[in-house]
Formats: sequence, C-alpha cells, structure tokens
Amino acid sequence: MRLDTVDLFQGLSAEELEALRRASVAREFSKNSVVIHEGDLADSLYIIERGRVKVYCSDKNGKDFVLDILEDGDYFGELALLDDDRRSASVRAMETASFRVIYKQDFNTVLDAHPNIARTLIRNLTRRIRKLTDDVKALALQDVYGRVAKVLTTLAETDEDGVGRIQEKLTQQDIADRVGASREMVARILKDLTIGEYIAIESRQILLLKQLPESY
Repeated sequence: MRLDTVDLFQGLSAEELEALRRASVAREFSKNSVVIHEGDLADSLYIIERGRVKVYCSDKNGKDFVLDILEDGDYFGELALLDDDRRSASVRAMETASFRVIYKQDFNTVLDAHPNIARTLIRNLTRRIRKLTDDVKALALQDVYGRVAKVLTTLAETDEDGVGRIQEKLTQQDIADRVGASREMVARILKDLTIGEYIAIESRQILLLKQLPESY
C-alpha cells in the first residue's frame, strides 16, 4: 500500500513517506483474531492494507460496544506514536487482514532524521479529533432513531440509480452495538422504515431508497 493514500500522512514529502515505509513491518491476522486489546500498553500504529476490523470497547459484563468498522487504507493506534498511555479500545479482525505496522521506537528514529513528520501528523490528528468530537456530539444529542439513521446514511454508497447501498452485511445487533441501543429497538425502527419504503433489504444488504425522515 502507498502511504500517501493514508490521510494521516497527507502533506508528507516522498522522502518522508519512504522513511516511514522502510520503518514499517508487515503483519497478518486471521479472521476473529484480536489485533490489539483494550488496556494494553500502546506501542504501535496499524495501517490496514487488506481486510476489515471491528473497533470496540467492552463493559464490565463483557458486552461489546462497536465504535467503528475500518477497512483498506484506514488506520488505528495512532496515539501510540505520541504518548505512553494504554490502548483505549480493542480491535478484532472481521476477516483475514494484513497490516503495515510502525512501532514507536522505529517511528522516533525516523523523527530524528525528519522532524517535519511530527508537525504534519499533529495537524492531521487534530483534524481527525475534531471529526470525532462532532461524532460524539451527534451521538449524545440524537435519539436512537437519529443514531440509526446516521449509521445508515454514513455507510451507504450511492449507485448509478441513486440508491444508497450498504456493502457491509449488517445485522440488527451490529447496528444496535454501534448506536448503544437494544436490538429490539433497532428492529422496530428498521421495520417501520421498510414499511414506509425508505429502505429495503436484499441479500442481507440494506438499501436506502430515498432520504430518511428527520424524526421517528
């Protein structure tokens, strides 16, 4: 994978990107393997070359709350390059996945030779944090329907017929985990959206047939 396609590294020179590439190592995890554990010491950045992973946190009863689904070109663990804290979430491979991994020690060696990398990464991380803040704000202020609608519209890719298609085959429980609601509540919302002909389900894929209503 070309590192210049990863938004974390936008603005870096070809020389700086090559230095980071040389510092990285390849790793592969099989389906359902845990890539990192919440609470582990953070020491590396992972860039997904191929495959999908689930980012999640677990409560004291072992229930998972899905924070995000990441795929080719996405990354996680970036804060490990800048601090000495512990992992704030776990990541599990949803299918066989391959990564480029940059360990903190190797990253610091690259920084000694290319100090501009730190300034560029901080700027890009600031932009990412602002987006996460907006996402958290939306999650806090919206009701369950609003959060479900946001997940559906965010994941949908519009085809040539103007239909939004969610490529990921989401279950009701998958959506419930993402929005922090019960599966029964999500099932009721999806059923009503189907009756209203806002969505349809084909081959386990959700289709958005028209703009979702603002309220439930």
